[in-house]
Amino acid sequence: MTGGSDRGFFANRELAEAARIKRYAVGMGSIRILFDHPELFEHFHLKALAPDVPIMANIGGVQIRDQDQTELFELVKKLEVDGLVVHLNPGQELFQPEGDRDFRGIKDAIARLCEKSPVPIIVKETGFGIRPAIVSQLLAGGVRYVDVAGAGGTNWVTVEAYRVPEAERGEAREFADWGIPTALLLACLKEHGGKVLASGGVRTGLDVAKSIALGAKAAGLALPLIREVVTGGAEAVVRYLDHLENSLRSVLILTGSRTPADLHTGKIWLDPAFTAKVTAFRAAEGATGEPDSN
Repeated sequence: MTGGSDRGFFANRELAEAARIKRYAVGMGSIRILFDHPELFEHFHLKALAPDVPIMANIGGVQIRDQDQTELFELVKKLEVDGLVVHLNPGQELFQPEGDRDFRGIKDAIARLCEKSPVPIIVKETGFGIRPAIVSQLLAGGVRYVDVAGAGGTNWVTVEAYRVPEAERGEAREFADWGIPTALLLACLKEHGGKVLASGGVRTGLDVAKSIALGAKAAGLALPLIREVVTGGAEAVVRYLDHLENSLRSVLILTGSRTPADLHTGKIWLDPAFTAKVTAFRAAEGATGEPDSN
């Protein structure tokens, strides 16, 4: 989730240790910095710390369009990762003084990447969501999973606002509620069951259960784990994950589900107000029909 600084290395190391103990997949922050600062390789070589769990590298969509594929694949192999996550973050970039402004050709670049990548490709947003039509296009282009990463968690526009003087933060605050909520996207993507991941506002075992019930293959957390790393390192992260597992297990018992996958096929009750939002969103996107509640 981070990297390239002493504190970032500490966080990566502790998260990798927690992932090793719990046998969870873990993702790292953008490896973009390694192309200019290869001396930081150790900060991102999480496989050496957690050899028996899936490790995902991460890089921006603009970088996979502009970076030489051969160099990228060499770095991926050197890092020994099991997957490459391509993050889409135009909202964040637009509010960085040094951020990218040209996002043309990224979808085609992702398709080219999928054709030759030595590892599976996952595409994710960074807190504002990916429209269902784009999800369909990405999956059709060879992407293994799409993480909708919708609104509801960290808003990176408002985070970037802290990097500028107080007097210049007004524009960023206008986007405090920007994005498509994670739950709304999941409810509109059930036809892609097994290929959609959920993040963005996922905090608890109950959140994970709801995400899976709405169609997600799996769910990811970031902010809660970084908070635990800061306060208590890997040990605190493991305690948090133990609590999350207990909560998820309770949901399974109370719903008569043998495994989390059973939540996909169980009946769920959608709040009428949420159902109305799903219907309106589907209509705006050009889809028809009522949201599936089975």
